[in-house]
Amino acid sequence: MANLRLIYENINISLQSIKGHWLRTILTVSIIAFGIMALVGILTAIDTMKYFLNDNFSMMGSNTFNIQSRELRVQVGGHRNKPKSFEPISFQQAMDFKEQYHFPSKVSIYTRGTGIATLKFESVKTNPNIQVLGADENYITSAGLEINLGRNLTKTDIENNGHVVVIGSEIAEKLFPNEPDPVGKVISVGPGKYKVVGVLKERGSSIGFSGDKSCIVPVSNVRVYFSRPNMNYNISVLVTDGDLMEAAIGEATGLFRKIRKDKLKDDDSFAISKSDNIASMLIGLTWKIQLGATFIGLITLFGAGIGLMNIMLVSVTERTREIGIRKALGATRRTIRNQFLAESVVIAQIGGVLGVIAGILAGNAISYFTKSPFMVPWLWIISGLALTFVVALISGIIPAYKAASLDPIESLRYE
Repeated sequence: MANLRLIYENINISLQSIKGHWLRTILTVSIIAFGIMALVGILTAIDTMKYFLNDNFSMMGSNTFNIQSRELRVQVGGHRNKPKSFEPISFQQAMDFKEQYHFPSKVSIYTRGTGIATLKFESVKTNPNIQVLGADENYITSAGLEINLGRNLTKTDIENNGHVVVIGSEIAEKLFPNEPDPVGKVISVGPGKYKVVGVLKERGSSIGFSGDKSCIVPVSNVRVYFSRPNMNYNISVLVTDGDLMEAAIGEATGLFRKIRKDKLKDDDSFAISKSDNIASMLIGLTWKIQLGATFIGLITLFGAGIGLMNIMLVSVTERTREIGIRKALGATRRTIRNQFLAESVVIAQIGGVLGVIAGILAGNAISYFTKSPFMVPWLWIISGLALTFVVALISGIIPAYKAASLDPIESLRYE
């Protein structure tokens, strides 16, 4: 009980001292808070980004791979190797692969029609920034999308070049604000008329294809109405058994080399990428940001520590007579030392708590745009407060020992 009472008294004395020198205390607290905010904020933002990446690519499935005409490479820094580009994958090559690939899987073909389409229903229309994707009956499943209303595209739609469309949730809200079920309505997609057969379930922001602001029409329809020179098609393969992924990729590579007529001595004329590999590459880049954030935070805290030490040294000088009186009344060196250490810790922890709160709010700002859940990074909160405590002890130890070593007689003479 005696120790607890002594701790309480030290904290109370510290708060009284802080009130007496509030201006310089605010400056020091602000510096500490800024350092902790930078550290916790950026690290929280990185955690939010990691969640966002994992969530998006898990929707696509870890047992999915894509065959494309362009190599996918994530790079940062000065030295960069340009990703390889190959001849576009033709519709016929994609169809040949789909028909000849017999590994247990679902193969889908898709291509981008346009990214600047305007969709219209009666007098209501969208902005000219809607992405039109041409796909087959397997695409929605392999892309991790879900149907909320209506149905998916069917094989019959593809074979008959059907004028049907599956629209994203935001498009449905824009074109049909008072219509709970727009299935069956006829809308304009660019120059053509299409019947709405399905509405995608809301997915939120995502990397690459965003289903909420996009529409999907039969790939055969895109070939006719959104055709352009050297149109490129992508192939997505959803493997039934994820444990057989490497075998599936091996068989797909061999078959597509044959379809593309690659010679034995030549490299592949296409690129294959796995969804989980893409996520790993992107998440792997965050360590550089994490390192930079830690460096910035530590530098700021170093400056704050110097400022805190300066304040405590000035406080010792200003309170020399007070220290002399306390010693004359029986205060020990240990008591005086602990009082100044407590004051240093209190100032630092006020800054630390404010910095943690500001850092969490700033770091979670990204979750607002990505529609990710609000994250409370307990690891960074504890680390930030612990780091603040260490800075307080280091900054306060010299002033505390200086105060404890003052001679009471000389201190009482101090004016």
